[in-house]
Amino acid sequence: MEYKVIPFVATVNPNNMSSKNIAEQLDQLVKTHTEDGWEYVRLESVSTYVQPVEGCFGNTEKSGYMTSFQMVVFSRIEDEKSAASSN
Repeated sequence: MEYKVIPFVATVNPNNMSSKNIAEQLDQLVKTHTEDGWEYVRLESVSTYVQPVEGCFGNTEKSGYMTSFQMVVFSRIEDEKSAASSN
C-alpha cells in the first residue's frame, strides 16, 4: 500500500466565506487526486507546537503556541513494478 498526504488550506474572502465554498474546494482536491488513481482515505488534523522566538538578551520576543494543519490522506495499491523495485 502506498500513501500520499496533501495539505488542505481553503481560500476564502469575506464575500464567499461559506461552508459550501470550502467543501467545493475540498471536493475538487479529492477529485483531482482520485483521477490520478489515488483513493481518498480521510481528512486529518495535525497539531504542532511552534517554538518561541528568542529576542535580545534572552527575552522571549514571541511566545510559543500550538497550531494545527488539515491534511488530506490518500492511498493506492502499489503496482508490481514499483513494489519489486522497493524491495
